[in-house]
This record gives sequence, structure tokens and C-alpha cells, in this order.
Amino acid sequence: MKVLIFGATGMVGQGVLRECLRDPGVTEVVALVRRASLPAHPKLREVVHGDFFDYRAVEADLAGLDACFFCLGVSSAGLPEAEYRRLTFDLTLAAAGTLTRLNPALTFVYVSGAGTDSTERGRTMWARVKGETENALRHLPFKAVYLFRPGLIQPLHGIRSRTGWYQAAYTLMNPALPLLRRLFPNSILTTEALGRAMLRAARDGAPKAVLEAADLIALGAPPGPAGAP
Repeated sequence: MKVLIFGATGMVGQGVLRECLRDPGVTEVVALVRRASLPAHPKLREVVHGDFFDYRAVEADLAGLDACFFCLGVSSAGLPEAEYRRLTFDLTLAAAGTLTRLNPALTFVYVSGAGTDSTERGRTMWARVKGETENALRHLPFKAVYLFRPGLIQPLHGIRSRTGWYQAAYTLMNPALPLLRRLFPNSILTTEALGRAMLRAARDGAPKAVLEAADLIALGAPPGPAGAP
């Protein structure tokens, strides 16, 4: 597979990037970034692009893809609804619209969030906007669209959040996360499991379009021993 990652420098994006680079079935990873900053790797190609609402200048780099992992996102804290919608709905659909035109056989995996409101009528602003974004993506003529709704995510392998207060919260919670994962095995994902789940959805499909935390944990489970059914 040749895959594209949006948000490869974020916590979720770092997780799927790591799994893509380790997977022998992934031949090339294209990371669309605003600034070149990722470690060099034979399979990785960074495409530096400043305007995530207009992709005409980089269309040649966005063709011939098998999958897109869209891991970009902003916190709604302190943002008016119009601005949050611009940075969530408008930005995502600008990318998806370009990709569906260039790659009609592409699988699009969108990292949304637990609590997303598919009805678009709830009282929580971010959940309505995420729901509107999910619904619009499902109407695009991709090969498949999978909407990932993880809850709490445990970063592994030195991965850190670029959002300061997120990282501070993870630092405080980190000693308790292994215990919490044992107590709530269907609620807390790791960046490794989430990355595996994205790859499996892109390669083999998933049982449904909208996947909550428990579905993602099952989809991203470690492979069994060789020869196991």
C-alpha cells in the first residue's frame, strides 16, 4: 500500500506513522506537513505544504494512493463555532474532496472522537461539528470511509502530544494508565493499537463504518502467533 498521513507530527499521527513504517506491506508513506520535521526513513516522503484548504500545488504528490489516515484535529476550547467548523469540517472536506477526485479507489480513515453527534442536533458544539464532518465524508465516493471514535489514548514508544495541556495531563495520568487499561479493557487505546487498527481497516476493511473504542481495540489487537487461526 501507498498511504497518506495528515497530522503525522501529532500524537495519533505519530502512532500510525510508526506502524506504517514497520509494516512490510506499506511501500511508501506520504506525510503532508507544514514544516519538514520527521525523522528520515527509506519509506517516508514528507510533502511540505502551507495551505490545507487548497491542494492544487501538490496534486501530483496526492495521486496513486491506496489509503489516507486523517489525524488532524484542533481542540474546540476557546473557539467560536464558526472557526471550529472551518478548522474541522471545511479543512477535512477540502482534503477529502481533492483525494476522492484523484484516488477514487482510496480508503479514507478519519479520526473523530468519542461522543460525536451523528444527528448534528445536540447541544455540544464540537460533537455536532464532528458529526457533520463524519456525515459529509460518508457521502463521498471513496472505496470506503471509516470513522474512528477513540476515547482515552495511551501514548507509547516515546510518542508525545504537541498540545501542551494534553501532554501535561498524559504525564500526570501515565503511572495509572496501565491499571486503568486493565480495569477498563474496552475503553482505553494505545497509539500502537490505534495505528494497527487504521492499517487493518485500510488493508482488509472493518466490520462497520463507525468504530468506537471497543471496536478499535479489537481491530488493533496484536497479531496472534504464527499458525494460529
